[in-house]
Amino acid sequence: MKIGLRIFLGYFLIVALAAMLLARVFLAEVKPGVRQAMEDTLVDSANVLAELATDDFLAGRINDGTFAARIRALDRRDLGAEIWGFGKRVAQYRIYITDARGIVVFDSNGRDLGKDYSRWNDVYLTLRGRYGARSSPESPDAPDSTVMHVAAPIRDADGRIVGSLTVAKPNRTIAPFIARSQRVVLAWGLLLLGVALAVGIIAAWWLSRQLRGLQRYARAVTAGERAVPPKSSGEFRALGEALETMRARLEGKQYVEQYVHTLTHEMKSPLAAIRGSAELLEGAPPSDGGEAAVPMAEADRARFAANIRHQSERLAQMIDKLLALASVEHRQRLDNPQPLALEAVLAEAVEAARPGLERAGISCRLRLEDASSGANAPRVPGDAFLLRQAVLNLIENAADFAPRGSGIEVAVEHDGGGVRIEVRDRGAGIPGYALDRVFERFYSLARPDGGSRSSGLGLSFVAEVAALHRGRAALANRDGGGAVASLWLPLSS
Repeated sequence: MKIGLRIFLGYFLIVALAAMLLARVFLAEVKPGVRQAMEDTLVDSANVLAELATDDFLAGRINDGTFAARIRALDRRDLGAEIWGFGKRVAQYRIYITDARGIVVFDSNGRDLGKDYSRWNDVYLTLRGRYGARSSPESPDAPDSTVMHVAAPIRDADGRIVGSLTVAKPNRTIAPFIARSQRVVLAWGLLLLGVALAVGIIAAWWLSRQLRGLQRYARAVTAGERAVPPKSSGEFRALGEALETMRARLEGKQYVEQYVHTLTHEMKSPLAAIRGSAELLEGAPPSDGGEAAVPMAEADRARFAANIRHQSERLAQMIDKLLALASVEHRQRLDNPQPLALEAVLAEAVEAARPGLERAGISCRLRLEDASSGANAPRVPGDAFLLRQAVLNLIENAADFAPRGSGIEVAVEHDGGGVRIEVRDRGAGIPGYALDRVFERFYSLARPDGGSRSSGLGLSFVAEVAALHRGRAALANRDGGGAVASLWLPLSS
């Protein structure tokens, strides 16, 4: 399972559990909270009505006095109220009064007059000076439909409890308010859950993206590819920079060790030739310690001196190319790529190679497509110096294998989303065993004229420049004889 999915599932589980617990708490508290508020209102109403009913109760006219008439008139009143979107037209109170024995002496509904209510908690507790309230089913057939009863004491002039007044209100009257509150809580809970999930998805995607970028970077470094730390922020950026620093230090150490080993190996041959030629030029030592050395012929002396010069130049060329190769191998990207007109870059490379080509008796022709020249020609982002040097290396490599009197052709063609630069010659071609190794560092083939091998760094330099430009280099045999070296470059980085 991918880490992004793990993060999201873990976050989703936490949010879902929290949302479920909060929803249960809120929904469980809505109904009791509303009922508690209603009970508080009933307490006030019961005590106010008990005070208003005291005079008629003490005078013995509670069932047909002024208080009873006003209460019965309440049923005919049109309340015309609008409570938060819910209309209220009639009062939904029931009021009954009992004497000191708990016998009902007044009932606003008129149904239980004369009945004994002394066993109901609201009457029983109130007559004994305590707070009396109860919640009972509205009818035996509807046990879920309850009515809340709250009682208040009726006192005589001496403060003795002589009766009780109960205000009853069905709980179903507040059911719409409870249902709406629960719907609102549930809707907001679902909205918050959705927002939390969206935040979790974004956070999981962001974390996964950062980790995938670092993973791709680590894999590229492991594979020896050019790679730059991914664009990150916070701790991920610091981690990427730390990995890049570690990579640079490890690669630098390995790079130096590898180059010292290969350079010393490659320098042995020219140094041995230089030392041998120098010893011969110095003259052989006397065989018996007194006889003078035989003088060397002038032609041999010139040949050995030329060999020393040639091998010295070979060493200098090897070091120069090694430094040039090292400068591009350690670069992860182009610092400031510029849009380049290939026509000018190739013309400069051909011109730089012309003196050596003329000495070898080889011609060079630059061929451009109509769309590859002029003001409207596509431009390749890159480094002009590196591309010019890479093309020059390809031309010089072709010249080493092209027969005297032949020609080299430098061509540019459109290829997909980029351009392809090709250097074609009519030499002997590349042996099959060497096709996969020509771009290796220090790998070189024998020249057809018996000349010494090159440093084996020119094509490595070309491959590194191509990779630095997000392109690729290739070398293949040409139909009809010869070889074609190509450098493909994208039109956009």
